[in-house]
Amino acid sequence: MLRRTLLRFAFCLALASLVACTHTATAANSTRLVGVAEVDLTPDYPVRLNGYGGRRLESEGIEQRIRAKALAIGGDTEGPFILITVDNCGVPEWIRTEVIKRLAAKRVTSERFALCSSHTHSAPMLNGVLPTIFGIPIPPEHQRNIDRYTKEFTDKLEQLSLAALADRKPGHLAWTKGKVTFAKNRRKPSPTGFQNAEYPEGPTDHELPLLRVTAPDGKLRAVLASYACHCTTSGFNKFHADWAGCAQFAIEKAHPGVIALTAIGCGADQNPYPRGTYELAEKHGQELATEVSRLLKEAKFTPLDGPLAGGTKRIELPFDKLPTRAEWEVAAKKAGAEGLRAQFALAKLDKGEKIPATLPYLVQVWSFGRDLAMVFLPGEVVVDYSLRIKREFDSQRVWVNAYANDVPCYIPSRRVWDEGGYEAAGAMVYYNRPSRFDGTQETRIMDAVQALMPKAFAAPAK
Repeated sequence: MLRRTLLRFAFCLALASLVACTHTATAANSTRLVGVAEVDLTPDYPVRLNGYGGRRLESEGIEQRIRAKALAIGGDTEGPFILITVDNCGVPEWIRTEVIKRLAAKRVTSERFALCSSHTHSAPMLNGVLPTIFGIPIPPEHQRNIDRYTKEFTDKLEQLSLAALADRKPGHLAWTKGKVTFAKNRRKPSPTGFQNAEYPEGPTDHELPLLRVTAPDGKLRAVLASYACHCTTSGFNKFHADWAGCAQFAIEKAHPGVIALTAIGCGADQNPYPRGTYELAEKHGQELATEVSRLLKEAKFTPLDGPLAGGTKRIELPFDKLPTRAEWEVAAKKAGAEGLRAQFALAKLDKGEKIPATLPYLVQVWSFGRDLAMVFLPGEVVVDYSLRIKREFDSQRVWVNAYANDVPCYIPSRRVWDEGGYEAAGAMVYYNRPSRFDGTQETRIMDAVQALMPKAFAAPAK
């Protein structure tokens, strides 16, 4: 009797072990619905390009076509997630809000929608981004084409999202990290302040996180890579997606049929070096593409089988002391962007409107179970933020994107704010912001990241 009972116990234990092993194997090879799509954003008419204030003519042709790509993850029951990368200097939040509104019937929400700009300085201007960069009012005939492109651009993002949703089929997600090194810090100290010049001693973030999308049979469908570097290799007056676009084309050439997406990390104070020609943009893009191919062939990927969750937190970043009306009136007489900003401010005051004392700022975090947390920060975010986030959380499981969901201005760290210079304050005039921040922006942003980040991604105990 005892022997029979022990045999039954052993059989049940073995059966339980087999069931457990089966569940583990299923989880390790589970599929989820993933859709991929792309759309060409290149207009067939001239549009003023954004990014450089001295370039005031409309575009003069096409050097490289510019595109947007999308990943749609998840089914209709739980509600899909959409990640879009765009070849543009910056997409304003109002366009993102409009696209989400149009996708409401598909159960797309703000928490599940991420929009990453490449910050190329050779793409058409969109309304609401760098409105005072040219230092003089935009002529009506130029503004008409900007208005036209902005509308077409918004429509195409909607179409792209719907195409990615329609393309959803079973697939696998996995990720890894590599490294490229063409970005260097550009805040070079000098006796008169910080110069925009190569500064190898400054902080950088050379990690290259890579997301891989494969079909159940292992066939590669798409990749997403992100790197912390400005897209400012070239600045001529033709459409061009800079190194980020070059990387996409090079990856797709090396892997026919694959859709390649590139996003930007915290690269506001990082420039590509060397720079100045289209050929150098190709060189940097090829360096990134070569690393992607190496990772796809040699690297160990972590499967992303856990549940995908997303959250956002809207905060306010206070500006420093705002100018008085008398100060705006004095500034309005000056030439360039400072004068134009003051004229805009006075026009607002004359309508009885107030100059905003804070900047709305949307922090977003996605998490794939315990395997990966992706942070999305709006604006031109300096590298200190990604380095700090990787210190305060598990750096092996965190991916930080900037230029995400909005590009309202530069976002300096407290260190950069204290040091001063272009990224700390000077660039605010081109974004039509009334002054620099008050110095609390890093604390406020990091508090929001802490609030959104799942506890599973806490930094390992030392």
